[in-house]
Amino acid sequence: RRAEPAAGDAGRRAAVSELLVGALVSGVLLGGFYAAVTLGLTLVFGYLNIVNIAHPAFLVIGAYVAFACNGAFGLDPILVGFLAMPAFFVVGVAVYSVYNWCFERREDESLRGLAFFFGLMFIVEVALILGFGVDYRLVAAPYIGETLTVGGLELPLRMAIPFAVSMVLAGGLWLFLTRSFAGRAIRAVAEDALALRLVAADPVRIRRLAFGIGIASAGLAGALLVVIGPVDPAMGRLYIGRVFAIVVLGGMGSVGGTVCAALLLGVAESMTATFSGPSWAPAVAFGFLLFALAARPSGLFGR
Repeated sequence: RRAEPAAGDAGRRAAVSELLVGALVSGVLLGGFYAAVTLGLTLVFGYLNIVNIAHPAFLVIGAYVAFACNGAFGLDPILVGFLAMPAFFVVGVAVYSVYNWCFERREDESLRGLAFFFGLMFIVEVALILGFGVDYRLVAAPYIGETLTVGGLELPLRMAIPFAVSMVLAGGLWLFLTRSFAGRAIRAVAEDALALRLVAADPVRIRRLAFGIGIASAGLAGALLVVIGPVDPAMGRLYIGRVFAIVVLGGMGSVGGTVCAALLLGVAESMTATFSGPSWAPAVAFGFLLFALAARPSGLFGR
């Protein structure tokens, strides 16, 4: 009789342990995707001090571009994301040029500039609704629905592949910022634009380059988004709190900090959804943001 409760307790502990490990792995994979979503904003907000509220809107545009090319031509959505990055870069350059002409040039970018990006976000959302409707959209790829077993753990490829792409994107961005002249100029423009002019670099041109790269990375992240799950035109709103929380917690311009903060947020959301219910998960991002602002405003790797 005593053996039966003991066996039951051991079984419950094993089930909880398995659930905990599964939530941890899912959180790490989710955090990797969050890193891909946030890296572009790390440049724009962290280095350029531009509060681009519309950043998640370009994420959704990237998802719909991948969906359209996948449905029309059967192309792999992640491949479409990479191929579309130059086009997104051009769009980012154009958006920054308008922003610079209308607001930065007049030193009036604080409140009106924020309204500009809010308006842009809603224009994108309405355009997507008119073009694709309000229904959820899916893509088809051979790895969606498949799993990879590693050491007894089952990794869904729809999450594992975006995680790998995100780490490649983060590594490439870090190398660009630390090893190239343009990357070092982007880091310098946040510190001293006058000193940048002394080495024959135009701060406006550098900021335009950084903004274009940020939007290009958002387009690629959108392709990862539609691989992970279905999308709809209003989905970008769900990521506003998350991306800004990650940028602030990561240290306002730190690529490594962004990745660490994204992984931390992904694990926290996964644990919350597993043990407290999915309805509490969206509140975790704002909790992290409030904690970062109150306890460590400079973030994990603040400059």
